[in-house]
Amino acid sequence: MDWIFILIVLVALYALAAYYIYTRKLWTDHIIFYGPIIAIKTSRVKFFDKFTKLRTFFKIYGTIGVVAVVIVSVFMTVMLFVSIRYTLMVRPEPTGIYEPQNILLLPGINDYVPSTFAVWFAFFLTIVIHEFGHAILCRVEDIKVKGMGVLLAVIPIGFFVEPDEEELEQKKGMPKVRMFGAGITNNLVVGFSCFVLLILLFGLVVPVSQPVIHGIYKGYPADNASVPQGSVVTAINGQPVASRADISAILNTTRPGDTITMTTLKDGIASDYRLTLAAWPKDSSNNQTSGFMGVEYYDSMAVKTVVGTMLSPLGFFEFLIVPFASGDSAQYLRILAFDTPDTSYYQVPVAGFWDAIHILFWCAWININVGIFNAIPLIPLDGGYIFKEGVDRLLDRRGLARYSGYVVGAVSYVMIVVLISLILLPYLLHM
Repeated sequence: MDWIFILIVLVALYALAAYYIYTRKLWTDHIIFYGPIIAIKTSRVKFFDKFTKLRTFFKIYGTIGVVAVVIVSVFMTVMLFVSIRYTLMVRPEPTGIYEPQNILLLPGINDYVPSTFAVWFAFFLTIVIHEFGHAILCRVEDIKVKGMGVLLAVIPIGFFVEPDEEELEQKKGMPKVRMFGAGITNNLVVGFSCFVLLILLFGLVVPVSQPVIHGIYKGYPADNASVPQGSVVTAINGQPVASRADISAILNTTRPGDTITMTTLKDGIASDYRLTLAAWPKDSSNNQTSGFMGVEYYDSMAVKTVVGTMLSPLGFFEFLIVPFASGDSAQYLRILAFDTPDTSYYQVPVAGFWDAIHILFWCAWININVGIFNAIPLIPLDGGYIFKEGVDRLLDRRGLARYSGYVVGAVSYVMIVVLISLILLPYLLHM
């Protein structure tokens, strides 16, 4: 309730300030209204002229970026159609990631993107480097930048740069394409850089060797004895244990029906639990004949190993789905993005280590996702303008320039239909 009240107050104050500024025509050189959104801009953009000294570097950078953007654009187009086919085959319920608010990458609105400092920092960094990419390449390609600014709707929601439209329209081919692709290129470069740094930094953690109970089998001895998750096993029948191997060695001498006393430590409090051991589940692959407590241990070393292999294609996919992870194995990786109790199962080199991990994760995740989404060949996305320029040049050389608008428009409409279908199909298929 407190947050709702604060939000209402902020919206009211914003509305009053916006109304006052709009009706009084204040600071018209610096404030523009787009409906309820305020754009605060400045024409002091000489800063971007300094990048012209590195013109050759940025042209090479921009050209490599365009190649990458085209590859990503083709990949995203294919994946969108594959997603449509998958949705038609699986017929998912319109819940979870298929709910409309979870299509938007907005902190606090998307159920899987929390409103934390790490997320908001990454969100604004993504927008800034995207727009700065456009501005820098404008100047490198001798296109004037008229201004830049921030968009406000209670809170800052974006940044923008204003290229000179006439000079931009006069540019043809690669100079124009490099400018449009620069924002995506920046997002992908920063995103993958943060991704690599995340993996390297996580390599500094030292997993604890203590046997931490992470999961409890329902209906089995530990559950019947109300053993709490997250507790550390310190002794079995009074015999101290320091690792999972120690526990296994003791349990291997037991049989189903035997009773043991398990001592655990949680939140600094030691507790004893009497467990009557059960037989191992029938679907167990190890065919054990010893007694079974019904617990699953947190394997911090396995988590570290998985993170270390994320540079592989499969590992990168696991990285992308971390916020949406629901399976037991995938849940372990949520430590990269969220504050979880699992952080206590590692020794870290410095204070604030997990804050740095979370910032790197979200900077990587948001930049990469914004970059690949903007590469979709759909106007007004950057990928759409790159596609348009490519079609313009291709058809112009063949004397067919008059058909360019039809081709670009048709592709854009198809992409819009595909995107809308991905949102609506889960609802339509369950009507």
